[in-house]
Amino acid sequence: MAFDIENGTVRNRLAKAQALLIQTGADIKLVETENIHVTLRFLGDISTSLVEKIFSEMKKAEFGPFNVHIKGLGVFPDLHYPRVVWAGMTDGADQLRSIFGQLEPKLRALGFAPDSKGFSPHLTIARVRSGRNKAQLAEFITENADCEFGEIRAECIRLKKSVLSPRGPTYSTLKEFCRGQ
Repeated sequence: MAFDIENGTVRNRLAKAQALLIQTGADIKLVETENIHVTLRFLGDISTSLVEKIFSEMKKAEFGPFNVHIKGLGVFPDLHYPRVVWAGMTDGADQLRSIFGQLEPKLRALGFAPDSKGFSPHLTIARVRSGRNKAQLAEFITENADCEFGEIRAECIRLKKSVLSPRGPTYSTLKEFCRGQ
């Protein structure tokens, strides 16, 4: 389940940050800009019958359209052992947490295991493959901890399907629920 990044300006700014990340010489794999999205909950492989049940629960989520401010860069789990490079969120993060909090118990009732990592609103923009040039990567992240990417409008929760290939994942939307367009 996710919110897509439909603001072209935000996507372009994220792409510029990704280009600068490459210049650090770190061993990273960029997320294709068109694939960057706010993941509410990764579900893994799900059956066709579960798709309708999940969609039914998605439609019960209480929220109105809201803005999400994308700001800053960081890494998971930390700068000493970076595995994921992310863009952060300020305004709108609480609404995203609320939606996650509403959906998580419903997903557990459908048989999904608890999300072991919890929910931290972010956009994954790259994955770190090794420790090569880790110091340069950490310096770049620290210097850009407050960089501005702009705002997105969160209106539609999408149940996404990803198909993995050697060139990376391809995403498609199985179901979509929108509020107050």
